[in-house]
Amino acid sequence: MDAIKLVAILLIVAGALALGYGGFSYTKETHQADIGPIHMSVDEKQRVNVPVWAGVGAIVIGGFLLVGTKKK
Repeated sequence: MDAIKLVAILLIVAGALALGYGGFSYTKETHQADIGPIHMSVDEKQRVNVPVWAGVGAIVIGGFLLVGTKKK
């Protein structure tokens, strides 16, 4: 499998995941305090939304790379 086909498949999978999940979330540690033996921290959940057009665009570009490239 050559590099272009691998990139095309990864784009299609990433686009499908973007459409299916609509984004992803992660946890960010924002505040920390050490008072003697006591350790306190505050974690914030952040959400990143992936636009629908980005998912569709990744699928279309991946499909074009997969179908549009010819072996010589």
